[in-house]
Amino acid sequence: MNGKLKTDLSKFKNTWFKMGANPVKRYLWYFVKEAFVNSSFPISAVKIMFLRMFGAKIGKGVLIKPHVIIKFPWNLSIGDHVWIGENVWIENQAKVNIGNSVCLSQRAMLITGNHDFKKTTFDLIIGEINLEEGAWVGAGAMICPGTTFKSHAILTMGSVASGTLEAYSIYQGNIAVKIKDRVIEL
Repeated sequence: MNGKLKTDLSKFKNTWFKMGANPVKRYLWYFVKEAFVNSSFPISAVKIMFLRMFGAKIGKGVLIKPHVIIKFPWNLSIGDHVWIGENVWIENQAKVNIGNSVCLSQRAMLITGNHDFKKTTFDLIIGEINLEEGAWVGAGAMICPGTTFKSHAILTMGSVASGTLEAYSIYQGNIAVKIKDRVIEL
Protein backbone atom coordinates (compact mmCIF):
# COMPACT_ATOMS: atom_id res chain seq x y z
CA MET A 1 0.00 0.00 0.00
CA ASN A 2 1.57 3.20 -1.15
CA GLY A 3 -1.14 5.51 0.28
CA LYS A 4 -2.90 5.89 -3.08
CA LEU A 5 -6.67 5.70 -3.32
CA LYS A 6 -8.20 2.64 -4.94
CA THR A 7 -11.31 1.96 -6.97
CA ASP A 8 -14.09 0.61 -4.76
CA LEU A 9 -16.89 -0.79 -6.90
CA SER A 10 -18.97 -1.54 -3.79
CA LYS A 11 -19.60 2.23 -3.62
CA PHE A 12 -20.66 2.58 -7.27
CA LYS A 13 -23.94 4.45 -7.60
CA ASN A 14 -25.57 5.80 -10.70
CA THR A 15 -28.94 6.67 -9.20
CA TRP A 16 -28.91 9.91 -11.23
CA PHE A 17 -29.13 7.87 -14.45
CA LYS A 18 -32.66 7.29 -15.70
CA MET A 19 -33.10 4.64 -18.36
CA GLY A 20 -35.91 6.63 -19.98
CA ALA A 21 -38.63 4.00 -19.89
CA ASN A 22 -40.65 2.28 -17.22
CA PRO A 23 -39.52 -1.21 -16.11
CA VAL A 24 -42.30 -3.01 -18.00
CA LYS A 25 -41.29 -1.33 -21.26
CA ARG A 26 -37.62 -2.15 -20.65
CA TYR A 27 -38.37 -5.84 -19.99
CA LEU A 28 -40.64 -6.08 -23.03
CA TRP A 29 -37.92 -4.47 -25.14
CA TYR A 30 -35.44 -7.07 -23.94
CA PHE A 31 -37.56 -9.94 -25.32
CA VAL A 32 -38.51 -8.17 -28.56
CA LYS A 33 -34.86 -7.20 -29.12
CA GLU A 34 -33.66 -10.77 -28.67
CA ALA A 35 -36.38 -12.23 -30.93
CA PHE A 36 -36.28 -9.73 -33.78
CA VAL A 37 -33.40 -7.23 -33.69
CA ASN A 38 -30.42 -9.04 -32.15
CA SER A 39 -31.19 -12.23 -34.06
CA SER A 40 -30.90 -13.78 -37.50
CA PHE A 41 -34.34 -12.39 -38.36
CA PRO A 42 -33.77 -10.92 -41.83
CA ILE A 43 -36.61 -8.46 -42.41
CA SER A 44 -35.67 -4.80 -41.73
CA ALA A 45 -39.29 -3.59 -41.88
CA VAL A 46 -40.25 -5.74 -38.88
CA LYS A 47 -37.21 -4.61 -36.89
CA ILE A 48 -38.01 -0.99 -37.69
CA MET A 49 -41.65 -1.48 -36.68
CA PHE A 50 -40.62 -2.77 -33.25
CA LEU A 51 -37.95 -0.09 -32.79
CA ARG A 52 -40.57 2.59 -33.51
CA MET A 53 -43.02 0.93 -31.11
CA PHE A 54 -40.39 1.36 -28.39
CA GLY A 55 -39.72 5.01 -29.18
CA ALA A 56 -37.03 5.12 -31.88
CA LYS A 57 -37.42 7.79 -34.54
CA ILE A 58 -36.60 6.18 -37.89
CA GLY A 59 -36.81 7.63 -41.40
CA LYS A 60 -37.56 5.88 -44.68
CA GLY A 61 -35.37 3.47 -46.60
CA VAL A 62 -33.46 2.24 -43.53
CA LEU A 63 -31.75 -1.17 -43.74
CA ILE A 64 -30.96 -3.07 -40.53
CA LYS A 65 -29.01 -6.31 -40.96
CA PRO A 66 -29.15 -9.31 -38.54
CA HIS A 67 -27.64 -9.38 -35.03
CA VAL A 68 -27.81 -5.64 -34.34
CA ILE A 69 -27.85 -4.64 -30.65
CA ILE A 70 -29.72 -1.47 -29.70
CA LYS A 71 -29.79 -0.96 -25.95
CA PHE A 72 -32.42 1.79 -25.59
CA PRO A 73 -34.52 2.48 -28.72
CA TRP A 74 -36.13 5.50 -27.04
CA ASN A 75 -32.68 7.20 -27.23
CA LEU A 76 -32.25 6.58 -30.97
CA SER A 77 -32.95 8.80 -33.97
CA ILE A 78 -32.19 7.54 -37.49
CA GLY A 79 -32.59 9.56 -40.70
CA ASP A 80 -33.50 8.36 -44.20
CA HIS A 81 -31.60 5.72 -46.21
CA VAL A 82 -29.32 4.58 -43.39
CA TRP A 83 -27.52 1.23 -43.53
CA ILE A 84 -26.79 -0.64 -40.29
CA GLY A 85 -24.58 -3.68 -40.86
CA GLU A 86 -24.45 -7.04 -39.11
CA ASN A 87 -23.38 -7.12 -35.47
CA VAL A 88 -23.48 -3.33 -35.05
CA TRP A 89 -23.76 -2.45 -31.35
CA ILE A 90 -25.47 0.77 -30.28
CA GLU A 91 -25.00 1.11 -26.51
CA ASN A 92 -27.02 4.29 -26.10
CA GLN A 93 -27.52 5.39 -22.52
CA ALA A 94 -27.45 8.90 -24.06
CA LYS A 95 -28.97 10.00 -27.36
CA VAL A 96 -27.60 8.64 -30.62
CA ASN A 97 -28.55 10.73 -33.64
CA ILE A 98 -27.85 9.26 -37.07
CA GLY A 99 -28.37 11.53 -40.08
CA ASN A 100 -29.47 10.70 -43.62
CA SER A 101 -27.42 8.34 -45.80
CA VAL A 102 -25.14 7.19 -42.97
CA CYS A 103 -23.47 3.77 -43.18
CA LEU A 104 -22.56 1.78 -40.06
CA SER A 105 -20.48 -1.16 -41.29
CA GLN A 106 -20.49 -4.59 -39.63
CA ARG A 107 -19.32 -4.81 -35.99
CA ALA A 108 -19.17 -1.02 -35.55
CA MET A 109 -19.74 0.04 -31.93
CA LEU A 110 -21.37 3.27 -30.80
CA ILE A 111 -20.84 3.62 -27.04
CA THR A 112 -22.40 6.57 -25.15
CA GLY A 113 -21.38 5.45 -21.65
CA ASN A 114 -18.09 5.07 -19.85
CA HIS A 115 -16.73 5.30 -16.32
CA ASP A 116 -14.85 8.05 -14.54
CA PHE A 117 -11.60 6.28 -13.66
CA LYS A 118 -10.51 9.27 -11.55
CA LYS A 119 -13.24 8.59 -8.97
CA THR A 120 -12.94 5.84 -6.38
CA THR A 121 -16.64 5.15 -7.07
CA PHE A 122 -16.03 4.61 -10.85
CA ASP A 123 -19.05 6.82 -11.67
CA LEU A 124 -20.98 6.42 -14.92
CA ILE A 125 -20.45 9.22 -17.44
CA ILE A 126 -22.41 9.57 -20.68
CA GLY A 127 -22.27 11.66 -23.85
CA GLU A 128 -24.38 11.87 -27.02
CA ILE A 129 -23.17 10.59 -30.37
CA ASN A 130 -24.09 12.53 -33.50
CA LEU A 131 -23.43 11.25 -37.01
CA GLU A 132 -24.30 13.88 -39.59
CA GLU A 133 -25.42 13.24 -43.17
CA GLY A 134 -23.25 10.97 -45.31
CA ALA A 135 -20.97 9.77 -42.48
CA TRP A 136 -19.45 6.29 -42.75
CA VAL A 137 -18.27 4.19 -39.81
CA GLY A 138 -15.96 1.40 -41.04
CA ALA A 139 -16.16 -2.25 -40.02
CA GLY A 140 -15.10 -2.89 -36.43
CA ALA A 141 -14.69 0.81 -35.65
CA MET A 142 -15.61 2.26 -32.25
CA ILE A 143 -17.18 5.61 -31.44
CA CYS A 144 -16.67 6.98 -27.93
CA PRO A 145 -19.16 9.00 -25.84
CA GLY A 146 -19.58 12.63 -26.88
CA THR A 147 -18.35 12.12 -30.46
CA THR A 148 -19.67 14.03 -33.48
CA PHE A 149 -19.06 13.17 -37.12
CA LYS A 150 -19.57 16.25 -39.27
CA SER A 151 -21.14 15.84 -42.72
CA HIS A 152 -19.58 13.02 -44.78
CA ALA A 153 -16.77 12.23 -42.30
CA ILE A 154 -15.33 8.71 -42.45
CA LEU A 155 -13.85 6.56 -39.67
CA THR A 156 -11.81 3.74 -41.21
CA MET A 157 -12.04 0.07 -40.33
CA GLY A 158 -10.95 -0.82 -36.79
CA SER A 159 -10.38 2.80 -35.73
CA VAL A 160 -11.53 4.56 -32.55
CA ALA A 161 -13.13 8.02 -32.70
CA SER A 162 -13.39 10.56 -29.91
CA GLY A 163 -14.29 14.23 -30.18
CA THR A 164 -15.27 15.89 -33.46
CA LEU A 165 -14.47 14.52 -36.91
CA GLU A 166 -14.38 17.32 -39.50
CA ALA A 167 -16.69 17.34 -42.52
CA TYR A 168 -15.46 15.55 -45.66
CA SER A 169 -12.47 14.11 -43.82
CA ILE A 170 -11.14 10.57 -43.37
CA TYR A 171 -9.90 9.46 -39.94
CA GLN A 172 -7.84 6.43 -38.98
CA GLY A 173 -6.16 4.95 -35.91
CA ASN A 174 -6.62 4.69 -32.15
CA ILE A 175 -7.38 7.50 -31.28
CA ALA A 176 -8.25 8.36 -34.89
CA VAL A 177 -6.52 11.27 -36.59
CA LYS A 178 -7.32 12.88 -39.93
CA ILE A 179 -5.36 11.24 -42.73
CA LYS A 180 -6.85 13.03 -45.74
CA ASP A 181 -9.84 14.80 -47.22
CA ARG A 182 -12.82 12.87 -48.54
CA VAL A 183 -13.47 13.71 -52.17
CA ILE A 184 -16.73 12.40 -53.65
CA GLU A 185 -16.91 12.03 -57.42
CA LEU A 186 -19.91 11.63 -59.68
